[in-house]
Amino acid sequence: MANLSIRKLDDETIARLRIHAAHHRISMEEEARRILRQAVTPSTRLGDLAVQCFGEKFGVELTFPQHAPHEPPSYLSHSVDAFG
Repeated sequence: MANLSIRKLDDETIARLRIHAAHHRISMEEEARRILRQAVTPSTRLGDLAVQCFGEKFGVELTFPQHAPHEPPSYLSHSVDAFG
């Protein structure tokens, strides 16, 4: 595993990290690892979550509609001079 040093963290950030770590009953270092891991992990999209929870594995066939390109409203398609 690699090491990472972060310099020039302000005192308030360190204090908040210490509070978060204490709340979770873990070290500040572990709290920082968890925060960084969560920040760089892609979030699960709702459709993917639905497939995981209710998909073929559970005997349910899910179909999702295809999305068509969105057209802007017609009143936005031509420029309007605000000053007449």
